[in-house]
Amino acid sequence: MLFDDTYRTITEASEGLFKDKGSKFIAYAYPVRSEEEAKSYLAEVKAAHPKARHHCWAMRLSSDRSVFRINDDGEPSGTAGRPILNCLLSADLTNLVVIVVRYFGGTLLGVPGLINAYKTATQEALGAAKTVTKTVNDIYGLRFDYLRMNEVMKIIKDENLNLLKQEYDNVCVFEVEIRKSYLNHVLDKFEKVEGLKQEYLYTL
Repeated sequence: MLFDDTYRTITEASEGLFKDKGSKFIAYAYPVRSEEEAKSYLAEVKAAHPKARHHCWAMRLSSDRSVFRINDDGEPSGTAGRPILNCLLSADLTNLVVIVVRYFGGTLLGVPGLINAYKTATQEALGAAKTVTKTVNDIYGLRFDYLRMNEVMKIIKDENLNLLKQEYDNVCVFEVEIRKSYLNHVLDKFEKVEGLKQEYLYTL
């Protein structure tokens, strides 16, 4: 295999808490697929904690772990978003956002104190989360004549493919999920089905 076709993420939302010198840091971790989804969680958290001084966050997206965003939300640069992101990196997790809400306790914590607080709150949330290893899958559309149904279904069954969508008519339209590392092998089989057209749609 030329590439790693698995990634780790969390299965559901989790929370963590850290307190220092009266300041309270509440971390919320959410599994997400897109930046829009992450921003909707951020809006929810802000609405739930309108009196909090800061809502800092970091997200990491895509199965190749290449997309990330951080926001210090008014904390000194590098003391909030970056430590949150570093926790995601060291845990090797992607497709999630962690938002840490800070209630100020009246005593300044200084740069090392802030870094430690945001890091620890994030670690608490990730420690409470259930993690899962997922495979990177490509979604393909298949169009074929109804008479070829048995051949197509046999490949789907033999290769244990997940069938996401199926429309039956004279021309049938399927959407199937194929693990990236098995892609060429499976597509070769579909190629042999007379008249079948296959089209790459997107990657999960």
